[in-house]
This record gives sequence, structure tokens and C-alpha cells, in this order.
Amino acid sequence: MKEYPKNFARFYDLIYHRIRDEADLEFFQNEAIRIKGKVLEIGVGTGRLFMNSLNHGVDIYGIDISDPMLNVLYDKLDRNEHYRVSLQDMTDFRFDFKFDLIVAPFRVIMHIPDKSDQLKAINNVYKHLNKNGKFIFDTFIPDLKSLINGLKDITDFQGEYEPGKMVRRIVSTTPDLLNQIIDVRFIMEWEENGKLEREDWSTPMRYFFRFELEHLVERSKFGKCKILGDYKGNELNKDSKEFIVVCQR
Repeated sequence: MKEYPKNFARFYDLIYHRIRDEADLEFFQNEAIRIKGKVLEIGVGTGRLFMNSLNHGVDIYGIDISDPMLNVLYDKLDRNEHYRVSLQDMTDFRFDFKFDLIVAPFRVIMHIPDKSDQLKAINNVYKHLNKNGKFIFDTFIPDLKSLINGLKDITDFQGEYEPGKMVRRIVSTTPDLLNQIIDVRFIMEWEENGKLEREDWSTPMRYFFRFELEHLVERSKFGKCKILGDYKGNELNKDSKEFIVVCQR
């Protein structure tokens, strides 16, 4: 798993509050709010979901592998709440208590390309759940045409980060069909101190198909799961764009 660079973390909230909140924020927030015990968010990042849940009184904790992302989140938190967030990996994180809900939202599992590490991560989640606790993670449903063709220099965000100062993000993807990997390249460009700054970042993402996900969970200590087709809780159908995987201990 590759951590976000400094300036990607800097602009993360600006971009994803606009392009992602409407999709999944309410779903994960509602799941967290209905839990009376502890909740863990894996891939907490800058706290896009975490802060909403905390502000609703949820006893939530978060882990991430990226220092730059966590530094943004620490700045949002009162110092006496910093204990809730830690630099840890999904495959080997440790707590001396257990959770009633663990979520890995926004494609976290797709950043683990190796199948043995995927299984290790899921089993580590199982170990940290109370009896009847739930684990929820998501992946997108692969669009085969897009996978094969890839993307080339698509601007997926452009806007002001300060009055009169623009930032934009450009994305390209290259498929590795044999290994079920999408190599994603992001370019961030922004105006600062009278000149155009630029930062590049690339990361591999492992995509999944439905029965592959089911087989992965069946090999884990969970043994079975339910897969929903969207963030409204609907069953999978021909129009579904998401795999929402729900496992219960």
C-alpha cells in the first residue's frame, strides 16, 4: 500500500467532499451511528467519514498508513482526541479492545494487491470484532470496456482552494489484465506564489469480480458475506456500480 504524498493530502478534502460525499457518506455514517459500541475506520485518511461520525457521538477510532493524511486529521481533532487515530496497516493493526463495527470504505481493500495479504487483512479484522460484530468494505464493479481502454489525462476535479487560486487533478489509468491491476496515475496542479506547482503520484489498485469476493471471504474466518449493489442497501442487479460487502462475526 502506498501512502498519499503531502500535497495530495493537502487537497484531499476539497476534492473528495465534492466528488464522493454524496455517494457514500450517509451510508457509512448511518452504519456507525446505530452502533452502541466501538467503531473502527480503516483507511481513515483526513477524516472525511470519521469526523462526521465523531461529531454524532460515535465512539470511533481510525487507522491509516499515510502520515500526511493523518497529519491533516490531527489538525481537525482536539488534542485529547488524538488517541483515537493511529498509523497502522490493515494487515497487522493491533488494539487491546474489540469493535462492534469495522469499516474499510472507499476502495481500501483494492490497495492490497496480494491475495495472501488480503486474506491476512480480513482475518485481522475478524480477530478485532466482538461477537455479532460487522465488517463492511466496498469495491467498484469493474467496467470491462473502461478497464481495457484505460483513461488518458482526464481532469476529474478543478476548483478554487483559496479565492483566486485554482487546483486541478488529472487522472490516467493503465490496465494490467493478467494481474487484475489498474495502475492509476494522478497529477495535481495548483497555483501558488505566482507559479504553477505540480505533483505526481501513482498507485496500483486491484479490482475484484463478484464471485472472487465471495470466495475470498469464504476462505477467511468469516466464512460468508452478503454483497449489496449500492449505498442505499439494494440487492445486486444489472445496473449496480458497487460491491458493498457485509460480513458478520
